Amino acid sequence: MPTDYQHCAELIAQADGLLITAGAGIGVDSGLPDFRGTQGFWGAYPALGRARIAFEQIANPAAFERQPRLAWGFYGHRLQLYRQTIPHPGFAILRRIGERLAHGSFVFTSNVDGQFQKAGFPDHRLSECHGSIHHLQCSAGCNADRDSIWPADDFEPEIDEEQCLLTGDLPLCPRCRKIARPNILMFGDWGWLGQRSDAQDRRLQAWLRRVERLLIIEVGAGTNIPTVRLLGERLKGALIRINPSEAHLPDEKRGKDGKAGQGLAIAASGLEALRAIAVSLE
Repeated sequence: MPTDYQHCAELIAQADGLLITAGAGIGVDSGLPDFRGTQGFWGAYPALGRARIAFEQIANPAAFERQPRLAWGFYGHRLQLYRQTIPHPGFAILRRIGERLAHGSFVFTSNVDGQFQKAGFPDHRLSECHGSIHHLQCSAGCNADRDSIWPADDFEPEIDEEQCLLTGDLPLCPRCRKIARPNILMFGDWGWLGQRSDAQDRRLQAWLRRVERLLIIEVGAGTNIPTVRLLGERLKGALIRINPSEAHLPDEKRGKDGKAGQGLAIAASGLEALRAIAVSLE
């Protein structure tokens, strides 16, 4: 393992731009719940477990039509949790690594929690491919113009956590007064408004065109929804994959004939591995 971390230091020294790709696993070290598997989800939300409601059913725009207070009980609780959560020190380590490089860093994440912003990463260097819980849109799709996505800053959800129900006022669309929903890409979601995420992606693509020696550090991205993993595998550049249970690399990133390849797999938690990388850079 020490040899692996020394290799990480070498890859960082060779790079001129860092792309940080992150899935839900990066938040576990900050104390955020792990939704892997039905039992893990129901352990975090017992009321949904008692009702036998799976993650795919509540993280679904249809839930806002059928049971809006239950849907907002779930998402309102998550919004409160993410507002209260302090990002673990691994985020700061990633930020410092990017600061060493000529083109700095950019973040691509499927997470909707806003933890990278809270950890000091600038908005213009973030691509949130599934949207953000800190922004809202109309659940009725009354408009799709530039004003159709707005910050959730003024929404303070009041939640009965035992029942997973919103007890306070429902957030409403300022235009049509129908129920608002998070600007998050959900399961079976044909109504998600992706303008904000599309603009972020355009900035990411422009940044990638400037980088000549790309390094990708992937943290906590699983195979169940592989969006984050596939981006790192597709791009040209070295890939450091950090994952405690799914750290394997694709063939094209592995070394051959005893030579180091363009990829390195580290089977560890995000914080553990990032702290070791930081030590290797001293």
